[in-house]
Amino acid sequence: MLKRWQALRGQLHPLANRLSQEPGYRLRSYREVYQAAGLGFSIDVNRATVDDWLRLPGLSIRQAQRLVRLRQTGVQFHCLEDLAAALSIAPTQIAPLGAVLSFCYYDGQGDTLPTISLNQATTQQLCGVPGMSPALAEAIVQERSQRGPYRDLADLQRRLGLAPDVVQTLMYYLHI
Repeated sequence: MLKRWQALRGQLHPLANRLSQEPGYRLRSYREVYQAAGLGFSIDVNRATVDDWLRLPGLSIRQAQRLVRLRQTGVQFHCLEDLAAALSIAPTQIAPLGAVLSFCYYDGQGDTLPTISLNQATTQQLCGVPGMSPALAEAIVQERSQRGPYRDLADLQRRLGLAPDVVQTLMYYLHI
């Protein structure tokens, strides 16, 4: 049933096919923006790349670069008016894009947290992670060498019997 609905959805909305098959597809009009929104397409403005911004009609590469540079310096956008101010345009010019823009919020350190690979880090590197004791760092490396790489943080938690609050602290600093 789901496959049939997806096929029907693709027939009814060729835009759905374009968005899923062409990751760099640029929406051509505000009408397509509204259609894309109806299909579940959205862009997280506080994580968007230049390529993401360029998918939207009416934005130039310089504007996209400006938004990304601002985000990289720690600026977060909370509403359409913030974007308009950053682009030095009237809010009414960017309003039609609001249908596909998602304003998610991240803590002040967002993208700047240093992370290390759980499956490659040495004991010494792991000891540099906030909240990581030397004993835990040693246990992580020893378990990894005995039973192989970790699949994800849930696997780490299961294999070492870690409390949820420990994993919650470490997840900001470790990646697989």
